[in-house]
Amino acid sequence: MTPRILLALDIDGVVRDVSQSYRRALADTVEHFTQGAFRPSAPEIDQLKAEGCWNNDWEGSQELVYRYFENLGHQRQDFPLDFEQLVEYFQRRYLGAPEQLNGYIQDEPLLVDLNYFEQLDQEKIFWGFVSGASRLSAEHVLARVGLRQVPLVAMGEAAEKPDPEGLLQLARSGHSIERVFYAGDTVADIHTTLNAQAQDPGRDYVAIGVIPPHLWESERESDYITTLKAAGAHVVVKRMTDITVDFLREI
Repeated sequence: MTPRILLALDIDGVVRDVSQSYRRALADTVEHFTQGAFRPSAPEIDQLKAEGCWNNDWEGSQELVYRYFENLGHQRQDFPLDFEQLVEYFQRRYLGAPEQLNGYIQDEPLLVDLNYFEQLDQEKIFWGFVSGASRLSAEHVLARVGLRQVPLVAMGEAAEKPDPEGLLQLARSGHSIERVFYAGDTVADIHTTLNAQAQDPGRDYVAIGVIPPHLWESERESDYITTLKAAGAHVVVKRMTDITVDFLREI
């Protein structure tokens, strides 16, 4: 008998391209709080993400600011950061004016369409989202796809990845799920899946790595694949739409 399958999805880098939104806001924030002295490049942000513990971009921004000053020979306590101010600056860049969503969030190409989810429904594959994005941001992009009031665990509704709390919530939300696929584009997403397996051994958890769009056809794409596999990804795909119904059945 075919097991009851859940496809859980990250959003950033999987459903939407955030290279000119979240990542741009992160770089802006680091540049601002280092007084214009340091703006992290895309490879430097990837390197931070590869550590597996910086899924939250606010905290990642703060960490890069601290590391910049440490590299100059200073101690972190010499440069106390007001985290609330950092978050406020980041959000102004990313979201724009309050309630208007006119910031970088406007510059997020979609990587999937509604037809993809309709095909999953036809094959009785359950699906949902576990994202480090705020509910406002996540629901905004899902609405653009045509998805409303769907299973979603967003920022603040579970512990930060790689803690598997959010993924476990989704897996245990009903339907007697036997096998869970979690697709994400970072090491933290892969570790989240492995941690869920350790805490919920009665189900099968499969980690699917997804290459973020800013690396497609770049010389760093193969290195990123290696990084995801080294983190424990069972399989790596180029884009979310490669995760077809047949693909899920065959794994």
